[in-house]
Amino acid sequence: MTEEVMKHSVHTLVFRSLKRSHDMFLANHGMLPPIDEKAEKILKGVKAHDSYGQVMDAVQKAQTVKQQDTRSQPEMPQDTEIAESAALGSEGALLPFTGPTPTAVSAAVVPMPRKPPAMPKPKWHAPWKLFRVISGHLGWVRCVAVEPGNEWFATGAADRVIKIWDLSSGKLKVSLTGHVSTVRGLEVSPRHPYLFSCGEDRQVKCWDLEYNKVIRHYHGHLSAVYTLALHPTIDVLVTAGRDATARVWDVRTKANVHTLSGHTDTIASLACQAAEPQIITGSHDSTIRLWDLAAGKSMCTLTNHKKSVRSIVTHPTLYTFASASPDNIKQWKCPEGKFIQNLSGHNAIVNCMAVNPEGVLVSGGDNGTMYFWDWRTGYNFQRLQAAVQPGSMDSEAGIFSMTFDQSGSRLITTEADKTIKIYREDETASEETHPINWRPEILKRRKF
Repeated sequence: MTEEVMKHSVHTLVFRSLKRSHDMFLANHGMLPPIDEKAEKILKGVKAHDSYGQVMDAVQKAQTVKQQDTRSQPEMPQDTEIAESAALGSEGALLPFTGPTPTAVSAAVVPMPRKPPAMPKPKWHAPWKLFRVISGHLGWVRCVAVEPGNEWFATGAADRVIKIWDLSSGKLKVSLTGHVSTVRGLEVSPRHPYLFSCGEDRQVKCWDLEYNKVIRHYHGHLSAVYTLALHPTIDVLVTAGRDATARVWDVRTKANVHTLSGHTDTIASLACQAAEPQIITGSHDSTIRLWDLAAGKSMCTLTNHKKSVRSIVTHPTLYTFASASPDNIKQWKCPEGKFIQNLSGHNAIVNCMAVNPEGVLVSGGDNGTMYFWDWRTGYNFQRLQAAVQPGSMDSEAGIFSMTFDQSGSRLITTEADKTIKIYREDETASEETHPINWRPEILKRRKF
């Protein structure tokens, strides 16, 4: 007679199975299995070969060479104090040294203490002072460009107007209207009577200054265009902005030659030069990219900055450039983008920089502060706080752009109080009245 098997639900069976397993292994719970040393050794060997296989041979060769060198070297005295006194002589010794005189070989092996590199003394620069304030714009003045003949300069503002001013008198010459949003970038061509402008309306315009009319539009940007630069030797215009791309245009045909993509956030600053890298861009993604213009590709990405790079400026004569970010101003060597030094101390959002042939670098902050630096040594020789226009709030002390005129003797800044300010060197100052406060023992260059 067959016994009836009780039918249980799957849930009950699984639960019973779990309970049996739990009771069986309860005593061994928390005890790990013994480590198999042979298996561990094989695992480490496989991992090392997989990760470092390409360089392991080179390391083994270097170790054998090192062992051969140590065997071939003459034996040094065992007692280090005796060795030091032998090397330095016995003038200051408590007891005269009676051991063997050090041979030429042992003297050569004892390393001389390295002298720390002395920082060079900075060149003296005259302090700068405010010379003229020009008002006329009805909005924040965002950009400035000086024409190659050094007779006039142009400014663009949030009132959507480009104004051209006489440099010597500060009088308004002409106003150009056509943009439908803030004008963010201006550039004057050295070879043609053209002025190029870009703005938050996504437009890039070419103005013929003989007729004061727009003769070309460059269409392609998907968002606001924040900066532009002309190539110094070929008829090429480079623009960049909020769509995280830099676009290279043929000035005459309006063709979009290259679209330089790679940044992941707004490109805030741009520089063009005749030598490699011909295009340098700085972005809110806190990187700087050096571009190969012929190939239309990124040659190098510099990731040293920790915050947005809002300004890039190239030195007019040296083969170097500087980049500004709220964490630091950094100097770099072209063409490979080798780091030179940090210029620390301007603790603000640095919107703009300018450099003149004498090696004066100026940085302008969002809070209206201006720092003047010696380019070669990174010495901060002057600090200014831009005074706001009467009737403006102190919070409107912000510097948006700056440039030196062609002679390098006048500095033009454009500001949030809707004014343009012109600075020049104090002619009465001398090295006696304004000495260099140079203390190299407390000024240590931070290298990272």
